[in-house]
Amino acid sequence: MEHRYITGGGRGLCKEGWHANHYTQLNVFDYMADMPNNTVVTDLVEVQFKNTRKGYYHNSNGLELHKGDIVAVEGNPGHDIGTVTMTGSLVALQVKKANLKSEEEIKTVYRLAKEGDLEKYEQAKAREHQTMIESRQIAKDLGLEMKIGDVEYQGDGNKAIFYYIADGRVDFRQLIKVLAETFHIRVEMKQIGARQEAGRIGGFGPCGRELCCSTWMKSFTSVGTAAARFQNLSLNPQKLAGQCAKLRCCINYEVDQYMEAGRKLPGRDIVLNTQEGEWFFFKADILAGLVSYSSDKHIAANITTITAERAMEVIAQNRKGEKPVTLSKEAAGEKAHHIDLATQEELNRFDSQLAGKKRKKKNNKRNGERKNYGKVQGGDSPTGNSTDM
Repeated sequence: MEHRYITGGGRGLCKEGWHANHYTQLNVFDYMADMPNNTVVTDLVEVQFKNTRKGYYHNSNGLELHKGDIVAVEGNPGHDIGTVTMTGSLVALQVKKANLKSEEEIKTVYRLAKEGDLEKYEQAKAREHQTMIESRQIAKDLGLEMKIGDVEYQGDGNKAIFYYIADGRVDFRQLIKVLAETFHIRVEMKQIGARQEAGRIGGFGPCGRELCCSTWMKSFTSVGTAAARFQNLSLNPQKLAGQCAKLRCCINYEVDQYMEAGRKLPGRDIVLNTQEGEWFFFKADILAGLVSYSSDKHIAANITTITAERAMEVIAQNRKGEKPVTLSKEAAGEKAHHIDLATQEELNRFDSQLAGKKRKKKNNKRNGERKNYGKVQGGDSPTGNSTDM
């Protein structure tokens, strides 16, 4: 079997698992696309629609489908238009992850999209923004406490999904009737949270990268202020909140590492006793394992930074009734080894090394000239006598 790779030399990512629109929202790289008999394992295919909506369908008609193909799939009712994002054995794992247990939940791929299908799809897509604006006004006129955040038309234009946000329960039965009469379509209402809305809209975070909720994140876990406290983050809502006005999801990414490293630090309420006096916890660099103590409980005075190991040693001595001379090891007679890159070596050390190399090269050259001069004087004769011509 011929293998094709993105990078040369038969190494890198398989081209079969990549497509021009690979870096779309929630796309998964199909690393098994070039495996033999990959497509015969299952007839399931993954199809992505607008933004974060995906579906799984049976390729009952035996179509030759590849990543990036635009297909017409079974809708409710009619048909929808989407893009194939995965085929083969990985789709079965995705279906299991999506918890689709019933076969009735998985519909069928009709055909590859024709020119007429794409024209209808583009016409329906062009109506989405105006429909969203008008539907917001209709909901406001009906006095409903809800916000319609997005509208998605089905590929044939006969149905639309209205995504809305609401704090409580909303009786939108009258709204459905008005929307159906106004736009002459079937209406489906779908409630989403603030995080899902941010994922559908998209954007960039303070890190400079595209939002996690609009690229790869499918499930959302609750984020609490306790996670920020573990990482010593400033509890400033403007800095901790994302575009959804909720606490940023990335706060949870490193909290486990901070909690594990924090177990090696002494407690904040422990007071260290030395012959100089009492020392109170001031701040800690959790990942570096450094703790700073102040000689005053209420203000920053005589701040001394020591390692967590040194703090544990002092605590152990205090429990035995002993008091070290001072908090830091230097004054206690245990000299610490600090490395200062600025004073580690002289600034002209490279000049001296270069001068040494030049002298060595010059000496080697002189020695070579002397050897050559001796050969010329002695000649090739075994007796060492030169011959004149």
